[in-house]
Amino acid sequence: MSDSGVLRVRGRVLVGPEDVRDELWVVGGRISFTRPPGADDVTTVEGWALPGLVDAHCHVGLDAHGPVDAGTAERQALTDRDNGTLLIRDAGSPSDTRWIDDREDLPKIIRAGRHIARTKRYIRNYAHEIEPDELVAYVGQEARRGDGWVKLVGDWLDRSTGDLGSCWPRAEVEAAIAEAHRLGARVTAHCFAEDSLRDLVEAGIDCIEHATGLTEDTIPLFAERGVAIVPTLVNIATFPKLAAGGDSKFPIWADHMRRLYDRRYDTVRSAYDAGIPVFVGTDAGGGLAHGLAAAEVVELTKAGIPPLAALSATTWGARDWLGRPGLTEGAAADLVVYGEDPRADVRALAAPRRIVVNGNVVG
Repeated sequence: MSDSGVLRVRGRVLVGPEDVRDELWVVGGRISFTRPPGADDVTTVEGWALPGLVDAHCHVGLDAHGPVDAGTAERQALTDRDNGTLLIRDAGSPSDTRWIDDREDLPKIIRAGRHIARTKRYIRNYAHEIEPDELVAYVGQEARRGDGWVKLVGDWLDRSTGDLGSCWPRAEVEAAIAEAHRLGARVTAHCFAEDSLRDLVEAGIDCIEHATGLTEDTIPLFAERGVAIVPTLVNIATFPKLAAGGDSKFPIWADHMRRLYDRRYDTVRSAYDAGIPVFVGTDAGGGLAHGLAAAEVVELTKAGIPPLAALSATTWGARDWLGRPGLTEGAAADLVVYGEDPRADVRALAAPRRIVVNGNVVG
C-alpha cells in the first residue's frame, strides 16, 4: 500500500474482547471506523484483525554477551515484527536503540533503560553493577533515560551461599522505588526466587519479571497491591538445562531452579486465579530467540489461563497496562490480520496473514 492510499481491513476486527467490528479503514497511517469519502486506491485485507501483539519483556540490542551492533538490533526488531509483535517493553538493554523510533517499519519500544544490578551479581556486560548506597542515584538516572520504566535485578546467584539470593536491602529499595515514582516511572524487577518478593512489593514495586518464586504467602500480597507479573514461561523452560550446567559447582542453586521449573504452571495459574495481572513477555534477546510472543500465549494457556485472557495479555489488556492504544479511532494503525480466529485457538497467532505498521502493510 502506498503512503497516499487507503487500507480497508474487513472481516472480524477485534477491537476488544467483546467489541467486534466488521471493518476498519486506515487513512494517513491512522485508524478510522468511518469510510473515507471518495476513497480511491483502496487495498483490502480480510481476516481476523488484532492490535499488534505486545511483548512486555524483550531485549532489543542485547545478546548473550552484551550489547550488539545496530544491524543485529534491527534484525531482532524485524523478527519480532514479522511474528506479529508491534509493541515491546524493552526490559533492560545496554544499547542505545532510540534510532528505532525514527523507523516507520519497526515495532514501537517502551524502554526501561539499562538493568541495575548488584556488583558481580548478574550477567557480565548487561547491567550497571553497583552497591546499595548508589541505588537511588542510578534509579533516578535510568528513570530519566527510559520511557517510564526502570529495571532492577532483584535476585541472582549468591556465590557465598550457593543459591539464589536477594540483591538489595529493604531501605534502599524503598528509597529507590520512591525516587522512580517521583520521576513518573514505574519499576520492575527480575526475580526468580522467593525471598526478595515481599520486600519489593511492600516497597511499592509495580511489576515482577518471571515471578517463579511466588508462594501462597506472597500471592495475596501481590493481588492486594495490584502488582503485575510477566512470567516469561518460554524462558523458564530453559531452567532444567541451566540447572544441569550448574550441578557440580552450585548443587543447591541447581536443585532450586528445578523446583521453580516444576511448579511453574501452578504458580502462574494460582497468580491468575488470585487476580494478579499477568502479561506476555518472552525475555528474548539474552539467550532466547526473538519472535516468541505467540508461543508464550500458548504457554499461558498450558498453565490454565483461559484462552481469551491469555490473548488479552498480549493485546488489549497489555496495551492498556502500558498506556498505549489498540484499535481505536485516530490511533496509529499497528495491527495484525490472521486467517483464523485466535479467540477459538490461540495457536493462530503463530501464523499472521498480514502485518500493518503505521498503516503500511509490511508482511
